[in-house]
Amino acid sequence: MIAIMLAGSVAVLVSLFGTRALIVFFRDRGQGQPILGREDHGPEHHMTKQGTPTMGGLAIVIAAFIGWTVAHARPGLPFSDQALIVWIGVLAMAFMGFLDDYIKVKKRHNRGIFWKQKNYVTMLMSFALAWWLVSATGISETISVTRAQGLAFEIPTGAWVIWAGFIIWATTNAVNVTDGLDGLAGGSALMGFGAFTIIAYWVFRNPEIYPSVVNPLDMGVFAASWAGACLGFLWWNAAPARIFMGDVGALAIGAALAFLALTLNTHLLLILICAINVMEAGSVAVQMGVFKASGRKRRLFRMSPIHHHFELLGWPETTVIIRFWLIAAICVAGALGIFISDFTRIAAGL
Repeated sequence: MIAIMLAGSVAVLVSLFGTRALIVFFRDRGQGQPILGREDHGPEHHMTKQGTPTMGGLAIVIAAFIGWTVAHARPGLPFSDQALIVWIGVLAMAFMGFLDDYIKVKKRHNRGIFWKQKNYVTMLMSFALAWWLVSATGISETISVTRAQGLAFEIPTGAWVIWAGFIIWATTNAVNVTDGLDGLAGGSALMGFGAFTIIAYWVFRNPEIYPSVVNPLDMGVFAASWAGACLGFLWWNAAPARIFMGDVGALAIGAALAFLALTLNTHLLLILICAINVMEAGSVAVQMGVFKASGRKRRLFRMSPIHHHFELLGWPETTVIIRFWLIAAICVAGALGIFISDFTRIAAGL
């Protein structure tokens, strides 16, 4: 437990001061986020945010990594192969996001050179990372809710790689879509990482019930470090934001959440833990489906992702953010309730 608390505390401090340093760095160089305008069918009402420093996700990633590393200074917590693979995957996604952010800032346009190809590249990366994870570690090859021995479906290795790759790709893109209002993505991710911290520690303390989870304590430290990093970043990202996380932060956070669900055998529970991200990405898919089915004449929402729809209905940005946070909190609490109730049922029979 001390290692988890240490990881979170260090990550908070590094993120808090690191984000402030990034704000000054980008502000002094006049490097800020371009906003999509009317010509790109973007949120024109956000044009006042043009020029706000971006790539704040660098502070989140660095803070999480430092917090996770420092926690391993305590005896009894070795660096696990599984966590190292996860970190390589997260950093690869972060680098992809950094390239896109950098090009956007340099071109002063909100579409980087990868804006069309990025989905395909991240999808291929996701499948490759899923294959590496299953081939190099003892991860359980099941589609599960709370544990591999419970409501779960054993599938062949190839099918698991496709399933896990889809989870990584979908979650990274869902968080990226959610990152459209000040603090929305960071606040909902904080709750998700907090839930995974509790789950990982619970699994670590009860290995007889969760025998198929590899290195749960290390994954708990990983989750806590990301929770702390998001918390420190929110100090500066809360409305009105002084910095945006950018794709570098969104893709990294999405990958981290996906890897936690995979390594802790809570694949389907991720739907509740990331309910806001599912809702946001789903709104984009539905909007595109209705638009194409109607011959490009009708739209279901005034604008997608759905947080812009509510803004155009007249909700202030802070109202949308707080209400979406409340939905996220309820869903995360529900996910934890499902996990704990399953544990209680099994523990009662031991």
